Amino acid sequence: MKKIKIKICGIKDTTILDCCYKNIVNFYGLIFYKKSPRNLSVEQALKLINYKKNLKTMPVGVFYNHNINYVSEIIKKLNLKYIQLHGNENNIYISKLKNKFDLKIIKAIGIREKNDLEKIKMYFNADFYLFDYKPDNNDLPGGNAKSFDWSLLRNKDIDKPWFISGGINIDNVSEILKKLIPYGIDISSGVEASPGIKSTKKINDLLEILNAK
Repeated sequence: MKKIKIKICGIKDTTILDCCYKNIVNFYGLIFYKKSPRNLSVEQALKLINYKKNLKTMPVGVFYNHNINYVSEIIKKLNLKYIQLHGNENNIYISKLKNKFDLKIIKAIGIREKNDLEKIKMYFNADFYLFDYKPDNNDLPGGNAKSFDWSLLRNKDIDKPWFISGGINIDNVSEILKKLIPYGIDISSGVEASPGIKSTKKINDLLEILNAK
């Protein structure tokens, strides 16, 4: 079995980025959503990207229902090769970006019940899916420390590589490894000391489990 990819979302400072490199994290998420405690500016993102240019740990720009021209400008400024769309962006939106740029797109899909998985048919031009907890009206689009019923993914025929996300932490990550075979695991709140503040200890502890598999 191929080693599961690891993505840590909501990176804002170089100390945490160093910790990601040390732990062989494959992707780190840069969130451009002002209501999120993990939001950062384009200038901050550029600083992180230039801090260590290492193709083994790739930056991923994370967007939520942004104007496509705004997203295009950030892709160009940061020379992003991966982005994640976490809102209601449709397949036409995805196609326009892929026609304009050489990049991979992760499309997030909120899951609450089995029928939600049918949404994968709507995003056939995405390169990856990311299955996350489906937020309530008062929740953030992601990073809510809430999980969906992961058993919904068992024995499901999914046509693209996929990430699993939503409330993953050191206490439950082994459950995923026992029951599912995702392409990648996306972690945010599960390695934080408080909302938006990542903990190097929590990253080290959780990655020790994952890297041992």
